[in-house]
Amino acid sequence: MSNYLGEIRRWLLGSGMGSSARSRPPLPGNDQERQERQERQERQDQAPPPKEGVRRRPQRLSSLLSARSVAGEVFLLQLAVVVLLVAAAVVALVVQGRSAAMMDARNRTLAAAGTFAESPGIVAAVRGQHPSAVLQPSAQAAAKIAGVDGINVYTLDGLTLAHSDPRQIGKHVVGPFAKAAAGRSFTETFAGSLGQSVVSVVPVKAADGKVVAIVSSPVTVENVQNMLNGQLPVVLGSAAAVLALSAGGTALVSRRLLRRTHGLGPAEMTRMYEHHDAVLHAVREGVLIVGAGGRLLLANDEARRLLDLPADAEGLPVTDLGLEEGLAEPIASGRAVTDEVHMAADRLLAVNIRPTAPYGSAGTVVTLRDTTELRALTGRAEVARERLKLLYDAGVQVGTTLDVERTAEELADVAVPRFADVVTVDLLDPVLRGEEPPEVHTEMRRTAAVGRLDDHPLYPVGKLIRFDPTSPMAAGLAGGRAVLEADLRTARLWRTQDPANAQLILDRGIHSMIAVPLRARGVVLGMAGYWRGRDSPAFDEEDVSFAEELTARAALSVDNARRYTREHTVADTLQRSLLPRHVPEQTAVEVAHRYLAAQAVGGDWFDVIPLPGARVALVVGDVVGHGLHAAATMGRLRTAVYNFSTLDLPPDELLSHLDELVAHIDTDEQEWGGITGATCLCAVYDPSSGRVTAATAGHPGPALVRLDGTVTFPEVPVSPPLGLGAGLPMETAELTLPEGSVLALFTDGLIESRDRDPDAGLAALRAALAGPARTPEEICTAVIDTMLPARPNDDVALLVARTRRLDPERIAEWDVPPEPAEVSRVRNACARKLADWGLEDIAFTTELILSELITNAIRYGTEPIRVRLLYDRNLFCEVSDGSSTSPHLRRADDNDEGGRGLFLVAQFALRWGTRYTDRGKIIWSEQALHEGAPPAVTVPGETLLAGWDDEPL
Repeated sequence: MSNYLGEIRRWLLGSGMGSSARSRPPLPGNDQERQERQERQERQDQAPPPKEGVRRRPQRLSSLLSARSVAGEVFLLQLAVVVLLVAAAVVALVVQGRSAAMMDARNRTLAAAGTFAESPGIVAAVRGQHPSAVLQPSAQAAAKIAGVDGINVYTLDGLTLAHSDPRQIGKHVVGPFAKAAAGRSFTETFAGSLGQSVVSVVPVKAADGKVVAIVSSPVTVENVQNMLNGQLPVVLGSAAAVLALSAGGTALVSRRLLRRTHGLGPAEMTRMYEHHDAVLHAVREGVLIVGAGGRLLLANDEARRLLDLPADAEGLPVTDLGLEEGLAEPIASGRAVTDEVHMAADRLLAVNIRPTAPYGSAGTVVTLRDTTELRALTGRAEVARERLKLLYDAGVQVGTTLDVERTAEELADVAVPRFADVVTVDLLDPVLRGEEPPEVHTEMRRTAAVGRLDDHPLYPVGKLIRFDPTSPMAAGLAGGRAVLEADLRTARLWRTQDPANAQLILDRGIHSMIAVPLRARGVVLGMAGYWRGRDSPAFDEEDVSFAEELTARAALSVDNARRYTREHTVADTLQRSLLPRHVPEQTAVEVAHRYLAAQAVGGDWFDVIPLPGARVALVVGDVVGHGLHAAATMGRLRTAVYNFSTLDLPPDELLSHLDELVAHIDTDEQEWGGITGATCLCAVYDPSSGRVTAATAGHPGPALVRLDGTVTFPEVPVSPPLGLGAGLPMETAELTLPEGSVLALFTDGLIESRDRDPDAGLAALRAALAGPARTPEEICTAVIDTMLPARPNDDVALLVARTRRLDPERIAEWDVPPEPAEVSRVRNACARKLADWGLEDIAFTTELILSELITNAIRYGTEPIRVRLLYDRNLFCEVSDGSSTSPHLRRADDNDEGGRGLFLVAQFALRWGTRYTDRGKIIWSEQALHEGAPPAVTVPGETLLAGWDDEPL
């Protein structure tokens, strides 16, 4: 490049073209100044040389050191560069010398230790009676010959047999000799008895290959440093000499430059060399300057090498230089060209052509860049970039749904066609079901097959594939590694799987394959196959590495989907088992229900619970959260609601007890995080009166569809969610509904979603419920189709109940004065009513039950006393009074005169219990009327009643 710069300077300054004014370049400034300078220069050129003995005024050294002139700036800059280069060279030599010294120390110690370990007789000496007497002299002599600090011999248990320090003989040492004891030689640096040292350790092996001793050879780092310090004077002296010569040469060059510039200042030199800088900045590697006539004016060394130009190329037409026609034509034409690629012999050149105007005379400057190797490197870099981009896309696009099959399809989609023409994914059947994969995995099911070859004959999705033990797939599974079949046409083992299908694959042009096991966390999940065909290049080893990386990333997503499938299946099974499988039989309401699970199992539930007196409880609830814990908590709350219902509690008291239970669960399960939120709505409907009593704990209230098809949302006082009530009483709302009204109870997932607020959800629910009379099943279907997408974001429970009224003819009531004589009157009236209903077969047991209940009410209760019979699916007997005292069942002793009444009631009735009201209590019993009811009492009624005498038993 320096030759090239010199050529440019001589060409532009005219230093090699004589002193004629016509060969000088134009001077800076306007025309008048330029003319005056040119005339002054011509007078100086024509002046006679100075007389002998008359010396020209020498340039002062201060001019060179002044930054006001271009020469001074150049001198100071070059001097600084020289100093930096010399300093860098000294540092490099010192570092290289230290590295060479350390390497020499390693080689010398390893050679000394290895030679001594392999020397004849060393094994016998080690095993002799006096090994140190034999080994110590030999070790010292060998250390002097090898130029190391010592040769030490140790037994395998660390006993010193020979040492550079005789005082160490017989002592035990602890050193990093485990590798040598295992039969391997090594060299490392560690602190020993000689200080920080470079030590090589070599095992001494007997004839049978057993290691019997260890030989180490150290060289202290201090000795190595001393060797290096001995070289420093030479290095520093050389550096000083080079610095002095360079500074002197720089001073000579700068002084000559100072004379050549005629004392011009930087501003004038900047204007003068503007066209110089333009040409130099256009240079890339090879540079050609071509005149207006298409003749070559200048070629630098790189251009000569790239184009193989002759030595006298300057001045010749470009077309006579022997260049390829495709390259000579654009250079000679003078047209501007940017990065045109042309061949020159075996090189690929990038050509740029620019006109020199307005920086100089008419012509062009041509730059040439050899892109042969760059193009190959660029190609490989582009492939690597594409691979990295593909891995990034795989990380984003694979595993988006936590579905095993969809994840396998995403792997195939992302790899076609950017890596393979066809991709197949085969998974084990247990993996598809979310189970743990088995240890034996020779059977897999084709889960995904994606390719740009529409007519590929590979096995279709869903086919169960049994891999032949000799096939590459089986080999890959057994070895846990990828198997490459670069050329399927010449390979034979892969055809053993299915010879007929293998031939079809070859006929379709598929010629290369990589089979990679899908492994995650050390477990084989399946197999991924990458296939190329038609014009695609065959797979190579680099492709194998990439395929393994891509498959490994996808395998983690498949395993995550498998684990999610397993957990979701377990949670869904648990939840389904905890939800009611069927609605119990009852006549109070006609019920239909829907339960829609979200992607993650939640804690929504519903229940229909028959109550005494032909009543029914309608319950919906929601546990916030998803997963096993939410499902298990839902089951606990549903069971608690059912158990509290058996106590015949009103809705507000039931929710109060449930609130206490949730608070207890939160306190008892702090390690689980407790229940993050639970709500419940309970409504009790009495078909005898048409009255519904509802209470809610943080849950949306019910929707009411009236007989005319209008929809309202009754105002139900909302209490805090379960667990947050802090012992506060719950509030209830009571409504009287005409027969045929519809109550719709639902969870918040029906009306709330990410893209819909609750008010909009309630409006949509109102529209879905409104309309002509429909069955509860039809209403459920219409609501779900209108309100929900194919897969809701949250669980949804919907319970629709159409109310019924109990026939007044099946209800009988009597007021009972508090007189014992009234017991027989009411009992006889009940018997007549049972006869009217056709229930004579249970008349006796009913009279017995009523007699006990009425007698207890008269004796222990307060007014008013009232008896009611309800004839529904079963017969209900109710005796109410104004007292809150509840009887208790107990077994009387043989000597007791009473206390057997409730025991007989419990024996003859299907169920019995007590229900408290705001005016007292109701003691009720239920007798079954269907088949399988308890047999009637066979004791004669006269006998029992004779001993009863209307007194409590």
